[in-house]
Amino acid sequence: MPEPSPASPAVPASPADGLRFAFGTLTVLPAGPTRWDRPAARAGMLCAPVVGLVVGALAAATGLVLLFLGAGPLLAAVASVAVPAALTRGLHLDGLADTADGLGSGKPAEDALRIMKQSDVGPFGVLTLVLVLLAQVAALAQAYGGSWARGALAAVTSAVAARVALTLAARTGVPAARPEGLGAAVAGVVPVRGAAAVAVLAAGLLAGAGAALGTYDAVRAGLAVAVAAGAAEVLLRHCVRRFGGVTGDVFGGVAETAATTALVVMSLG
Repeated sequence: MPEPSPASPAVPASPADGLRFAFGTLTVLPAGPTRWDRPAARAGMLCAPVVGLVVGALAAATGLVLLFLGAGPLLAAVASVAVPAALTRGLHLDGLADTADGLGSGKPAEDALRIMKQSDVGPFGVLTLVLVLLAQVAALAQAYGGSWARGALAAVTSAVAARVALTLAARTGVPAARPEGLGAAVAGVVPVRGAAAVAVLAAGLLAGAGAALGTYDAVRAGLAVAVAAGAAEVLLRHCVRRFGGVTGDVFGGVAETAATTALVVMSLG
C-alpha cells in the first residue's frame, strides 16, 4: 500500500479522509483512500477504534453464526480470532512475531531492527504467536461459554482495544525507529490530548454496551480497555528504549498485546 507522504499541516483532513485512511491501512476492506499525507494519517489514527468496532462486529457475528448453527464455544472462539487476522492480512500477528524476535535477540538496536525486517520468523516469534493465539482462543471460548452476548462483547472489546492502543502509540513524542515505512509515516501524528480523549471515549462506549448485560459487565468492558492500553504502553516504552522508536512491526505487536489483554480481562470473574 502507499505510504503517507509529507504535506503541509495547513491542509486539514476531513473525517471521511481519516476513515478512508484508517480502513485502507489497517484492513483489507475496500476504503478507497485518496490522501496519504500526515494530516490524513493523523485523522486516520484517531479513527482507528472505529475500524476496531467494525472488525470486532464481524468477528462476533461469525462466532455467533457458528453458535446458532450448533457449534461449540471453542469453534466459535477460533472463528472470532481468525476474522481479525484475515481482515488485517495477518499484519498485526506478523508484527508481534517480528517484535518478539527483535526483543528476544538481545542485540543492539540496529541489528535487532535488521532481524525484524527479515521475512522468516524466529523461535521467539513462533513461541509468542502460539501463546498469544492460545490465550485469545481460550479467553473467547470462556466468554462464549458464559453466554453468546458476553462472547460477542468480548470480541468487540478486544478489537476496539487493539486499535485504541494504535492511536495511543501514534501520539506525539513517540519517535520512529526508521526514517521509512508505515511506522515512520504515522509515528507522532496524533496529539496527546486527542489520543487520550479517544481512549476514554472508547472505554466509555464499551462500558455502556456492557451495561446492557449488567453492572459487572459494564465495569469489566471499560476496565478491559484501560488495562489493555496499560499493557500496550509497557511494550511500547520497552520497544522505544530498545529500538530507539517504533516501527510498523511494533505497532502490530502493540495491537495484539492490547487485544489479548482485553480478552483476558473479559474472561475473568
